[in-house]
Amino acid sequence: MADTNSLTPAKARAAAATVANPDPHAMWKPRVNPWLIAMTVALAAFMEVLDTSIANVALPHIAGSLGASTDQGTWVLTSYLVANAIVLPLGGWASSLMGRRNFFVFCIVVFTVASFLCGAAPSLPMLLIFRIIQGAGGGGMQPMAQAIMADSFEPQKRGQAFALYGLVAVLAPSIGPTLGGWITDNFSWRWIFFINIPVGILAFILVSRLVEDPPWIKPDISKLRHMDYVGLSFLTISMGGLQIMLDKGEENDWFSSGFISFFCALFVLGIVGLVVWEWRQKDPLINLKLFRFKNFAICCFLMALVGGVLNANTVLQPQFMQTLLGYTATTSGLALTAGGFTLVVVMPLAGFATGKVSARTLVMIGFIMFVFTFRYAASVTTLNMTFAQCSWLRVIQMLPLPFCFISITNAAYVGMPKEDSNQVAGLINFARNIGGSILIAITNAQVTNRAMWHQQHLQNDMVPGTPIFEQHKQALAGFFSGHVGGPNGASMALANLYDQLNLQAQFQAYQDVYIELSWMSVVLILLAFLLNKNRPGQGASEGAAMH
Repeated sequence: MADTNSLTPAKARAAAATVANPDPHAMWKPRVNPWLIAMTVALAAFMEVLDTSIANVALPHIAGSLGASTDQGTWVLTSYLVANAIVLPLGGWASSLMGRRNFFVFCIVVFTVASFLCGAAPSLPMLLIFRIIQGAGGGGMQPMAQAIMADSFEPQKRGQAFALYGLVAVLAPSIGPTLGGWITDNFSWRWIFFINIPVGILAFILVSRLVEDPPWIKPDISKLRHMDYVGLSFLTISMGGLQIMLDKGEENDWFSSGFISFFCALFVLGIVGLVVWEWRQKDPLINLKLFRFKNFAICCFLMALVGGVLNANTVLQPQFMQTLLGYTATTSGLALTAGGFTLVVVMPLAGFATGKVSARTLVMIGFIMFVFTFRYAASVTTLNMTFAQCSWLRVIQMLPLPFCFISITNAAYVGMPKEDSNQVAGLINFARNIGGSILIAITNAQVTNRAMWHQQHLQNDMVPGTPIFEQHKQALAGFFSGHVGGPNGASMALANLYDQLNLQAQFQAYQDVYIELSWMSVVLILLAFLLNKNRPGQGASEGAAMH
């Protein structure tokens, strides 16, 4: 406590009043054990995050069952992501309208009912409508779960709570494809939606009974009469344009397509309009003025990149195993399982470390580990990788994530007003999801571009008359003629050489992308120095968070 003799009379009286009448907001604690609350909201969040990836491997089955093409089937993913991205940052406004617990329960109900409707959908258009509703319901669950955890725990224990949330956010996308593949192969694609029903009912009962709103959250239904429809329109246009552009860009050759250019223009115009409009509103849907807090703005940017790395990893490695190593979806999913066990062990350790080491230091440690992880991935990614090597690579890739994820999430709340915790949670989750979508699109495009580059350069060594090329061609021609017979040995040898060239070009492309991600991690280390250095387990002062 400060020495009152060193204070001015006015400040001394204020300090005495604070001691005599402590802030009831600061004294508030939930009625039940915070860990019980954390596990309850984590259950609902896990169900929602799982649905962002569980349908991926089932798309061919969904399209075939509903009489649609594979390209049309991909809208099952896109429709969900668009609705999810629109609702994610709106959690703060919706909580102020109806209360955080009520909004969370409402989202669970919408998501669960929509899951049943998705599983029962008789046609693709109906499935897309229900997926939009499901994505909208799910979009409010992630940020509300995180905000409830943040307010239920004391600052020094908040990192441990975020470890549980981080386990949900990181583990669910990893096991989604494996679980989706197993359900689809053994039952029906409809059950990837039906399994949400019992989980949703359980989450509804537990949240209704255990979760309560803190005193600084005061619902005001009158806000509905003054809803910011212009801001909502700009948000819908920008996020719809971005998600469709990212999901369909590779398929349509990016900006050479008028379709993609149109949605890119929608995104740019929508996001500019959103920022300008929301900044000027007294009661905005999204409180963009929170980005005046330097620490929070940096955390959102870092979280976008961490979310991008997480999602890129989750897509790149299974893609490599299935396209180049010949693994099935289930087998490639099993190769990722060891990474899930790693998270179960490391997440609690990283949460405990937040009480001993400053967030900035832990973030830098995580990014340094990323550099070595991606360099290692580039060195071991070959066409001769074994199942054990794939599993070990996934373990290595998962090790840095808990330190980055928990520390950045924890640092985002440093110096932020308690009444803005819903907006903070919404924006930090929004940044993570958008970063994931962007980096998945970029890395997939880079794999294609680098494969074409390597293919062109490798073809320089396949010129007829080159001694090494002729030697290999003749050896293969003799092999095929001796084992297959007939006069086509030379043409079969040439086709085999080109197949080898394509495989070589593709695996080198994956190596290049991992190297690029390692350089991105070096930049992240430098950016981490911009974070405020808080004392372990405690938040910084309000002023420390302002630029």
